Amino acid sequence: MTPQSGLSFDQAPPILVPFRFFLSAPLFGLLAAVLVLVSGAGLLESRWLPPVLAFTHLMTLGFLGLAMTGALFQMLPVVAGAPVAKPVAVSLTVYALLVPGILLLVGGFLAVFPLAIRLAMILLGSGFLVFILAAAVSLKHGADNPTAQGMRLALLGLAVTVSLGLALASNYGWGWWLADRVRLTTLHLSWGLLGWVGMLVVGVAYQVVPMFQLTPSYPKPMTRRLTIGLFVVLLLWTLLYLGGMTPLLPLDGTLFVAGFGLFAGVTLRLQTQRRRKVSDVTLLFWRYGMGALLAAPLLWLAGQFFPEFSEGAAYPFLLGTLFIGGFAVSVVNGMLYKIVPFLIWFHLQSRLMGVGKVPNMKEILPDAKMRRQMWLHFASVPLFFLAVWLPPLIYPAAVVFACSMLLLEANLLSAFGVYRRNIKLVS
Repeated sequence: MTPQSGLSFDQAPPILVPFRFFLSAPLFGLLAAVLVLVSGAGLLESRWLPPVLAFTHLMTLGFLGLAMTGALFQMLPVVAGAPVAKPVAVSLTVYALLVPGILLLVGGFLAVFPLAIRLAMILLGSGFLVFILAAAVSLKHGADNPTAQGMRLALLGLAVTVSLGLALASNYGWGWWLADRVRLTTLHLSWGLLGWVGMLVVGVAYQVVPMFQLTPSYPKPMTRRLTIGLFVVLLLWTLLYLGGMTPLLPLDGTLFVAGFGLFAGVTLRLQTQRRRKVSDVTLLFWRYGMGALLAAPLLWLAGQFFPEFSEGAAYPFLLGTLFIGGFAVSVVNGMLYKIVPFLIWFHLQSRLMGVGKVPNMKEILPDAKMRRQMWLHFASVPLFFLAVWLPPLIYPAAVVFACSMLLLEANLLSAFGVYRRNIKLVS
């Protein structure tokens, strides 16, 4: 199987459509690391502190949000057969709204500046509305396969996440009118991390893991039922939570974490059966991410059996480190290292055919460069995890993560530089 098999590139957008998002994402991760260095161990005192809110949104909206948005602009036509209409104009609009919106939101949290948060709400709400509508219209006419189904459900999860986020942000922008911000925050986090990030990773994995990692396909019963099952369980959990039916929440939550655990376990098993036995960086990032995705449910279950643990300040930081840093950032980082060189190779092949030699993907982004950055990221996650008990570790954790993000940005810029230098041959 070649990297292209099963994919349709005839309607792929211009290379700058996803790349402006890809090249910006690590800069937000770097800002998050700098914020940790400036704030220090005080970040670990409470998840409600302004620097914690700023850090969380730099990672979720900044790094993950931009990278996933850029990836969807590329994957909708290629994987789901659903190209976004006018991708250049739509992507520029979304990018121009999201980037300043994220910066204003983070600045508003840090400076306790309501006007900045109000402006951020307008920009972020508009940017995500444009993106969700454009993607939804595309998917309406796209393929009906498990990956497209996962994308549709992930977009619904994003819509719920954004709606809840805007309601919560209005609390900071217009005064504390929401009586129960804790409940809405829990829903916001659940839909953002599980309904948007988790659902998209699962849906995309059905296509990209067998194709790019040369594994067997996921079991058909799983690809047909898992994403819709996860979505239904999350929706049921939301209704139970809002209805105050707390005795049923652990049972429903157990079903949900079991679903993600099944996905992680099956992915790891398929990777042991891959036809190409030599490990590459993307494979290692996915294995690390799946390991974290298996550990996060175990931590969640520990919180159900030991309520005093789940009510402590450490619990949300530990869960966030495993799910955001260990799982989501690892998988997205690994996919960038597969998508970026492949896209550059593909676009150069179409432009340089008969004109010049097209560099292969290892020349575009050498393995040694990717591995150096990978090991830094792998080291940063346990450092952040252990910092909950040994607060001084938060400083080396932040330094290591900052170096990881700097190297990721440098690697992506270096790869894009290969594209620009070769394009000059035909310009």
